[in-house]
Amino acid sequence: MKTPIFDFVKSYADKNPSRLHMPGHKGAELLGCEKYDITEISGADSLFEASGIIKESEENAAELFGALRTLYSTEGSTQSIKAMVYLALKNRKVTDTKPVIAATRNAHKSFVYACALLDIDIFWIYGRSDKFSLCECGVTAEDIDNAIKESDAFAVFVTSPDYLGNMLDIKAFSDTAHKHNIPLLVDNAHGAYLAFLEQNRHPIALGADMCCDSAHKTLPVLTGGAYLHINNKDFANDGKAALSLFCSTSPSYLTLASLDLANKYLIEDYGKRLCELIKKLNKLKEALRGRGFTVLDTDPLKLTVKNGGIALSRRLKEYNCEAEYESPDFTVLMFTPENEDKDFIAIENALTAPPSLKDNGLLAVRPKAVCSPRAALFSKSEEVNTEDACGRVLADVSVSCPPAVPILVSGEEISEDSINIFRYYGIKKIKVIK
Repeated sequence: MKTPIFDFVKSYADKNPSRLHMPGHKGAELLGCEKYDITEISGADSLFEASGIIKESEENAAELFGALRTLYSTEGSTQSIKAMVYLALKNRKVTDTKPVIAATRNAHKSFVYACALLDIDIFWIYGRSDKFSLCECGVTAEDIDNAIKESDAFAVFVTSPDYLGNMLDIKAFSDTAHKHNIPLLVDNAHGAYLAFLEQNRHPIALGADMCCDSAHKTLPVLTGGAYLHINNKDFANDGKAALSLFCSTSPSYLTLASLDLANKYLIEDYGKRLCELIKKLNKLKEALRGRGFTVLDTDPLKLTVKNGGIALSRRLKEYNCEAEYESPDFTVLMFTPENEDKDFIAIENALTAPPSLKDNGLLAVRPKAVCSPRAALFSKSEEVNTEDACGRVLADVSVSCPPAVPILVSGEEISEDSINIFRYYGIKKIKVIK
């Protein structure tokens, strides 16, 4: 497969021209990568008006993922999430009522911001567990069906895989949404690789109308590199315009070149290497379960230990291992075929016995919405001590980052149960409406 963006950038750098254009470093190698960092010069195409090398590369990616159209983002899935919500809103059946979107409660804060900017109300779909979890939201197709009926939503937005690696039944969800003639949007930020499993489990293959992939999370792509996949002709033509609403007009060509190179990487022996990694990782998971660790059944590239806690993460650090996510409840390790044998050996040596920890005991909170996220975010606010916030209304979302999933959403009332959750995650200051 051709790599038109990378080839152009490399050819330009090798010519060592007089750079009488942006960026200001002029190719001088202070970091070592500057000579490949260019702007929209002649022949380089333009991301949001793509008609040349970028268009060709995006078409290559669409072919690989089996999408009607695949578009590049250099600002992560955050940009693509906002674009998806906008496209669904723009193409909704217009009524006299305010637009409502149904979404699983573990949505990334960028989804909340998208709804606030676009003046959309959110109908939250909660999981069935009474126990609180910041990341998880176990819902069924029946829950989706009931939410659509109750809310008259113009679209459904779900997160799968979630930050812990839990996966939803996207095929059943897409069938349910389509039964009501509305689109399914999937935050697949952690699942770009799913299209290359022996059995394709990517949302596009399972019927999603649109989804975002953070290529940089699981593929060898520079940070910020992501995809917006569109598999519905109603949204395809406006994809570029939607992305351009929420981004910088100066996309990184380093990131674009890495997305371009990933196409070649994926079509070669990636599937085989992925399969080998998963077998190796499954063996490690079973070994840890044999030692008494509670290892969750997750998406294939995550190793998630329940009740791992900060103590377990500290133990990993002693063996020079850095976890993706650590909280009092979970430790998440992410793998790709680029991980080496030494990484597996270090984990085997570090995780000899599980720490003695208990479930957090926190109850799931279904907060009262006092006003819309938009009204709250655009209100005057003040920062207060979390302990003094009972009865106040949250202005800006407060997250334990990562995973940037809101504990409460803007416009919701702060209760004692909510304060317990803020306290649990060490959030001592929050912004409330004045």
